[in-house]
Amino acid sequence: MQNRRDFIRKASMMLTGGIVTPQLLTLTSCGGGTKSASGSEAATAATAKNIGLQLYSLRDMVKEEGIQAVLETVAKMGYKNLETASYNDGKVYGLAPEEFKKIVTDLGMKCTSAHLGQAYSKEKEAEVMSWWDQAIETHNQLGVKYIIQPWMPVNDATTLDDLKMYCDYFTTVGYKTAAASIAFGYHNHSFEFRKIGDQLIFDFLLDNVSKNHVCFELDVYWCQEGGGNPVAYLTDRPDQFKAIHIKDEKEIGTSGKMDFKPIFDRMYANNIKDWYVEVEQYTNNDPVASVQQSFDYLNKADYVK
Repeated sequence: MQNRRDFIRKASMMLTGGIVTPQLLTLTSCGGGTKSASGSEAATAATAKNIGLQLYSLRDMVKEEGIQAVLETVAKMGYKNLETASYNDGKVYGLAPEEFKKIVTDLGMKCTSAHLGQAYSKEKEAEVMSWWDQAIETHNQLGVKYIIQPWMPVNDATTLDDLKMYCDYFTTVGYKTAAASIAFGYHNHSFEFRKIGDQLIFDFLLDNVSKNHVCFELDVYWCQEGGGNPVAYLTDRPDQFKAIHIKDEKEIGTSGKMDFKPIFDRMYANNIKDWYVEVEQYTNNDPVASVQQSFDYLNKADYVK
């Protein structure tokens, strides 16, 4: 199974001499998982807060049982706000956007964000932008607020010029999504907290995109793992972060590494309304149980509204 970090690593390896490969890369969902939701589903759903989920958390179950079963399971858990991680050729999880939206709505949820993206090179610019035109139209029909590119290729040979090219690329895409009333953003991992010369990659991205056309989805776990302070970023740059990934090493709240209360306090102070749990690793190799455990932790936390 290829997880997102493996994908990023492979994308980065395709760089030669710091120049971005012209090959187009699309982030898609991965497979596996057969569990059903546990325990106190009805009671949990009845008392649920507006807790979001990045559906990548259940990528294995998507492959083995299909997106309908996944959405039904997630709704029973009590999640209300979804972010997708599968797009290809005008389809979301293999469905027309209107069909996917209807399933989500009928289950009492909403889909507000989508992860998708393309690698960029000047030689392939026309092809990349044509891909984006179709993708934006699809997600306009889906009705999302955000389209988030969740990776970019970076390796030891990457230069500031390469980063600037990506900043300009993201700004161009941001103009396109704005025309459909969708905000375009970028999601960090830990590698953005490395330096190229004396420049921190993440700060360079924040400083060199058009702030009116590119927002950021802060992954608080990867920020902290990379050496950043998520609360400080939210405090210092309140206008640039519009969505949040609430993440831990495995299930939310189990590592002891993350202090979520000040993160939520700052999120609410910044009027950030859209945040999504993402679980990438599972204590007992049971994604459904891990996603349920993460929901229960946050639903019981008094600092989560």
